[in-house]
Amino acid sequence: QSKGKKPLFVQLVLDNIWSLYEAVMKRDKEKIEKIVTSLGLKIGARESRHADPKVHLNAICSQWLPVSDAILSMVCSKIPSPLDITAERVEKLMCVGARTFDSLPPETQELKSAFMKCSSEGTAPVIVFVSKMFPVDSKALPQNKPR
Repeated sequence: QSKGKKPLFVQLVLDNIWSLYEAVMKRDKEKIEKIVTSLGLKIGARESRHADPKVHLNAICSQWLPVSDAILSMVCSKIPSPLDITAERVEKLMCVGARTFDSLPPETQELKSAFMKCSSEGTAPVIVFVSKMFPVDSKALPQNKPR
């Protein structure tokens, strides 16, 4: 980099994205057509004729670099398998507030083994876990409040 050369990531990835962005924003039809054919994409006439160049850019990028595939592969590689969950963690997930696992009805306690197996058999119960996460300032947490 000290000799004026670009880093490899910039050369291989960012320069390509920037050149596509620049071509679409400047409406350089020849360059856009060359990029689309070299990538083997099929862009609809409606998107390419749209007044807003961002629609055309979105159509190209959604086929070339689909975000959904990237997110799914990242989730699959980074989030641990549900089969690796511990029994204590299952009990915490099944209990709400100050209730203990032993205070739950027997039918609910029987779901613990099904929860840990993650079975897809037709006889296995369907378990849905809904979680809502939202950011909270660390000062608002109970352990950080002044007493």
